[in-house]
Amino acid sequence: MGNKLIVTAAPHITGTDSTQKIMQRVCLALCPTLIAAVIIFGINALILTAVTVIACVFFEWAYCKLMHRENPVGDFSAVVTGMLLAFNLPSTLPWWMAVVGAFISIVIVKQLFGGLGYNFANPAIVGRIALAMGFAGRMTSFGYPRGVDAATAATPLSHIADFGPGDYVTLLLGNHGGVLGETCAITLIAGGIFLIVTKVISPVIPVTYLGTVAVLSLAAGQDPIVQLLSGGLILGAFFMATDYVTSPTTTKGKLIFGLGLGIITCAIRFLGTMAEGVSFSILLMNLVVPYIEVLTRQDRLGIAKVKKSKKEGAGK
Repeated sequence: MGNKLIVTAAPHITGTDSTQKIMQRVCLALCPTLIAAVIIFGINALILTAVTVIACVFFEWAYCKLMHRENPVGDFSAVVTGMLLAFNLPSTLPWWMAVVGAFISIVIVKQLFGGLGYNFANPAIVGRIALAMGFAGRMTSFGYPRGVDAATAATPLSHIADFGPGDYVTLLLGNHGGVLGETCAITLIAGGIFLIVTKVISPVIPVTYLGTVAVLSLAAGQDPIVQLLSGGLILGAFFMATDYVTSPTTTKGKLIFGLGLGIITCAIRFLGTMAEGVSFSILLMNLVVPYIEVLTRQDRLGIAKVKKSKKEGAGK
């Protein structure tokens, strides 16, 4: 009678990783791009990132304090949201607007829906879209590399005809205008590979997403390399579309999710009036994740499917 069989609810497989460790790895993966942004745009890139991170952490702490909830600041999820939000903003954006975006991301999108694990969409994505809708002029006033004329450093998606094979190095190194997280592609790719190697994310969503964009770009007569390295595609594919809470859990679901992201992104880029479509594609696909989960749900182990007999089927 010394040993007792204890039956508990799933999951039954545990690991050493925690939310804090996972979020810290994401922060570490974003650091090279932050360093590149500071080199490209100057110290204001670092200040803007610090403002959004501090604002996100503060709003999370203050809301939980006000509602008498357990304080989750130590899990670093608010820090990740702050960094991702900053990477979706131009370096020239006024700091108070960044604080507004942080409030929308943390309080409205995350905490009002129950906190981490209950948000319906990626908080940073919604914050970015809200700022783009409310402050369109300032959100499209992109920063440009220091010492480079704005006319020769246009954002690739806004002047797609000016970018070609000879500009691949420029796109990789980020010597062009844009928001903090859509310039230096090489650091974003390195960060994404780090997340895959450390098993923080699965490669299914980013590979499917990027592959779909590449194929559709070829079909539309666009340069696939320019499309892949421009805008927020790489940032979105590796760091935002792979959010645990707002992405499917099954492999089949991840494939459908990545395919949908690529189709919507290309539809907005090639057929719409906006140059970029990553943020809206992620938000729209976040909204249909519950349906993807139901359609791709795995069968329960040890339970056989009930097969209908031909007579039963004919009688209905």
